Amino acid sequence: WLFFCLLLPFPPARASCPHPCHCTGHSGAMAVLCSAKHLAEIPKDIPKDAVFVKLDANKITQVPNNAFKHLNHLEELDLSRNAIEKIDLAAFRGVADGLRTLDLSNNLIQRIPKEALVKLNAKIRLSNNPWHCECALQEVLWEVQLDPESVSEITCQTSVREEYVGKPLIQVLDSGVNFCSIHQKTTDVAMFVTMFGWFTSARVHQVYTARHNQEDARKHLEYLKSLPSTQVPKETISTVL
Repeated sequence: WLFFCLLLPFPPARASCPHPCHCTGHSGAMAVLCSAKHLAEIPKDIPKDAVFVKLDANKITQVPNNAFKHLNHLEELDLSRNAIEKIDLAAFRGVADGLRTLDLSNNLIQRIPKEALVKLNAKIRLSNNPWHCECALQEVLWEVQLDPESVSEITCQTSVREEYVGKPLIQVLDSGVNFCSIHQKTTDVAMFVTMFGWFTSARVHQVYTARHNQEDARKHLEYLKSLPSTQVPKETISTVL
């Protein structure tokens, strides 16, 4: 009987729920609820069959590369109301095809690499973060699918231009502002200033060298004149002159 029992197939073990989260649902459609659990980082043992993951209202500061790579069934991910400042380039690798909703609102995000979001098919909430409005952020908005209800809540806390601080980004862009053209103009001006500085330095050096050579020639001439006339051929003095 023991040998016979060993031959029987064992039912697959159910994935454990990360502490101190609560997991509900059934195999293939798991909801992992980790709201307000004082988590400082994203749990590494979220069940592979998770479809819905709530990590909101915690103390998470970073979304590292491949944080959700093993969650092939993930459709909704809530990371709102954390202290997230940094999102790595490959933070959402592995969930691009199936993810439908991604909530990053109410964090501390100032900048986000567009490479982290461009391959996602999800509707993304980016509202209520201390955004720095610049070309890079504008490129992100061009590439991703924003949740339309949250667009007006993306505000410039800082900006490449002081007059845009405190304004909704969509309002600034609708007025015809293009941060990328501003960036290009700033780069062109910086290049011009650099080239002008280099040219000025070269010109100053050239003038200094010419004057230094003239001074050496004058001193040499005075030395020749101070010698007895029999020692200094006239053709030598005329050459110096």
